[in-house]
Amino acid sequence: MENMVIRSFKERDIDAILKLNEKEGWDRLTNKEDTFHALNNSEPALVACIDEDIVGYLRGITDGIVTLYISEILVRQEERGKGISRALMEEAHRCFPSTRVEVLANADTEQYYKSQGFRSFFGFRKASKEFKPI
Repeated sequence: MENMVIRSFKERDIDAILKLNEKEGWDRLTNKEDTFHALNNSEPALVACIDEDIVGYLRGITDGIVTLYISEILVRQEERGKGISRALMEEAHRCFPSTRVEVLANADTEQYYKSQGFRSFFGFRKASKEFKPI
């Protein structure tokens, strides 16, 4: 997209990102303090803007050499299908070019990632509240 800019996350972006998360139903990522902390302490943390309007974001975690894990990537519903998600992932990988890129998918996003050349792998997840004290 010609008028799209991808840049690093800034503190002023948090309200727009919270709105994106809320519209998507990502309840765990609608608390301002927690979401800001997560983005501020992640690398890379990128936003996609069209005319200064945030239309998507990516939050990654990496060791800088082996693995870049995309923990969240979200594009506004009306802007999907325009290459924004792919551009965010490519920019994240440009920051850490030797890394493999791993991303979780669900039933709604599985075909998209396969169409982008990702292959499936096996993994597990447990939420923090599911851990019992020892």
